[in-house]
Amino acid sequence: MKKILYTILAIVAFLPVAKAQEAAGTIANMWSFPVIYQYDEEVTWNFDLSGTTFAQGEDVYIWIWSPSEPDAGNWENSSDFAKLTWSHDFIWTFTLTPTVYFNRTPEEIAASAGFWFRLKDDAGTKQSEVANFPYNAEYTSFFTAGEIMRSYPEHPLIDSPISILFNANLAPGFADATSVHMHSGMNTWSVLQEYQAWLPEIVEKTALKNMGNGFWKMDLIPSQYYNNIPDGFVMENITFIFVKDNWAGTTPSPDLVIYAGDFVPPPPPVFRYFPMQVSKKDFLGIIRNNNEPGINTLLYTVTAGTTTVEGSFTGGTAEIKGFINLPSALQNSTATEIHVLVKDNTNRTISEATIPLKTLD
Repeated sequence: MKKILYTILAIVAFLPVAKAQEAAGTIANMWSFPVIYQYDEEVTWNFDLSGTTFAQGEDVYIWIWSPSEPDAGNWENSSDFAKLTWSHDFIWTFTLTPTVYFNRTPEEIAASAGFWFRLKDDAGTKQSEVANFPYNAEYTSFFTAGEIMRSYPEHPLIDSPISILFNANLAPGFADATSVHMHSGMNTWSVLQEYQAWLPEIVEKTALKNMGNGFWKMDLIPSQYYNNIPDGFVMENITFIFVKDNWAGTTPSPDLVIYAGDFVPPPPPVFRYFPMQVSKKDFLGIIRNNNEPGINTLLYTVTAGTTTVEGSFTGGTAEIKGFINLPSALQNSTATEIHVLVKDNTNRTISEATIPLKTLD
């Protein structure tokens, strides 16, 4: 309630007494890069003014009064430091380090009413509606969540910013890391940005920012971060591992995955044997549905006493299915059970099971 009251009073107190004003309209959209940032970290605010009367390329200034009023007294002649940069189309940007720009500590900014402002022309004769730049303070919950990774937003778009938080305290061997790097690819390693420790520019590009106390952060825009993106490419996911120092360690399997916002994640893989009971005179079926991209073969090894039979089945993303000819393989075996090992074409173990053989009357 105190913050709300402060905000209302601040808006009234700082409304300029000026000549005739042109109402420029409401800011259509605002976002930041990085998505997640600390108050003593440099950030770029982006403003979509397509719904206002500001013209493309026009000089636009920010007049902000909370957490402080850096350009106080200059409504009719804004200072150069308050000028936005026209980017493209109807997008303007403003880069600042909050603690520096507002001359406030992180604690003072956190206790304020937030970032309240108008956008205006230099002379103050045209102004936007009052706006509050959003700040996602909820990310601090990650520090106690017990999660190894979290992304903001949860489902990013290929041309929009994303911040990825990493809790190195949950990764074995990362406690004394002096640097952490991201080894990654879009669409399950199809478009790569590898961590190449022998290339200084790649070391810098893939490095996470140290947030202290074992927490790290990566900020990127996929369409800018990854090179050689094919024409017509649709981002489905970002798959990655984190690497300690010069490949001194990596996050454990499985790979970490962030699904894109315009992509519906596939259902998880499902594997089973059938029928539920088998004898030496039955065919043993194996089936795996919802396979990951690139998984097209199941390789099996069946062991019954001293008898071993191997083979494989191929298929696609939807299904890989086949039948193992137990009558032929076990016709001379006296085993009462079989051991079945199933791997995929990446040598990953899919299933390992001991199955009793039903005794026929």
